[in-house]
Amino acid sequence: MSHVSSISEPSPLRLSRQEMALVGVTMIWGTTFLIVHLAMRSCGPLFFVAMRFLAAGGVSLVVFHRTMRALTLRECGAGAAIGASIFLGYSLQTYGLQSITSSQSAFITAMYVPMVPLLQWIVLRRLPHLMSWLGIGLAFVGLVLLAGPDAGTGTFNGGEIATLLGTVAIASEIILISRFATQVDSRRVTVVQLVVAGVLALMAMPLDGESLPRFSWIWAVSAGGLGIASALIQLTMNWAQKAVSPTRATVIYAGEPVWAGIIGRIAGERLPPLALVGALFIIAGVIVGEWRPRRRVADTATGR
Repeated sequence: MSHVSSISEPSPLRLSRQEMALVGVTMIWGTTFLIVHLAMRSCGPLFFVAMRFLAAGGVSLVVFHRTMRALTLRECGAGAAIGASIFLGYSLQTYGLQSITSSQSAFITAMYVPMVPLLQWIVLRRLPHLMSWLGIGLAFVGLVLLAGPDAGTGTFNGGEIATLLGTVAIASEIILISRFATQVDSRRVTVVQLVVAGVLALMAMPLDGESLPRFSWIWAVSAGGLGIASALIQLTMNWAQKAVSPTRATVIYAGEPVWAGIIGRIAGERLPPLALVGALFIIAGVIVGEWRPRRRVADTATGR
């Protein structure tokens, strides 16, 4: 996203309304991990993702049905690409929450931030900044410390591997959103991506051998509530990322696993000491990877 050089950089301590909106999104994100973790006791991961995003798409369609008449082919393509990334990311994350705690899932998912420059290098041939490499290194160390039932063993179970793969898909989603943010109508793309994510999850159920669960108010209320939250989250991200720089957005997003960890702690989850150290490494990697130290401009008048 290009920025006009004449526009001054906002104060680090002063938040715009777009940044305040992203803070709210981050807090909502933090609560979703525990909700999904509990919902997995009454249904399968693909069914839950399908219900969650079909509900979100339905709500968005009702709200924005008038503007959908102007839907373009480009917006369909952008929404489908983002929706596919959402489907993969959330399906794998939800699968992982069947066997790992919500706190572990949140901190592993935070790896998507240092993964973004790495994916840009692999796919778009954009060499990451030195600080990005440092952030990737810190986050990887944190992941190793966080991994496994006994933190620090360096071994990964199925839930952690699935969550990590889902994190790659979420990083792809961020890249795609930034790629299309200024070229499409965020309302129409939001509807398309949510519906596509839900439909893909529904279509994947028979391929994975997952059957329809018995009705339960647990998954019904959870999926419906998170559906509404997902609609608000996706719409807010598409709107806010037009005005918020990737660096500032990333620092805000770094608070997501912190909120999840606080809520998980309140719910009774306890991470081993090494896992907590690993979580701190991941957060440090997120922030350091997006930090760009400013060089002082030489004062030609004084010869410095």
